[in-house]
Amino acid sequence: MSKSSARPLSPHLQIYRPQLTSVLSFAHRLTGVTLGIYAIALVAWLMAAAAGSQPYSIVQNFMQSLFGQVLLVGGIFCFFLHLCGGIRHLLWDTGRGFELRAIYASGWIVVAASTLLTVAAWIVSSILAR
Repeated sequence: MSKSSARPLSPHLQIYRPQLTSVLSFAHRLTGVTLGIYAIALVAWLMAAAAGSQPYSIVQNFMQSLFGQVLLVGGIFCFFLHLCGGIRHLLWDTGRGFELRAIYASGWIVVAASTLLTVAAWIVSSILAR
């Protein structure tokens, strides 16, 4: 075996710098999985509501805790990041937006829009909950 075949084929993690495109690609997959888990949690919440006031009260108390609120904000952000990333991919399906500058611009738009939509959804939900 030669020395050259023993070397790694890809850059080592210590010298690799993640790019916006790879981070958003990974985030899109991760938010898809996360939304699947949140869908199961939604079903559990609905089952608690159908089971009566005591099981529903337990779930509501958890969701009103700080940890529950963090989970809700995280779920909302995952939803909007996945949605905006999906819209970006739909744009790409038309054959547009493949210039390097456009790819990075649309990536940052996805991040900004997801953040703004999360904040807006949280503000609206806080107003409606009063």
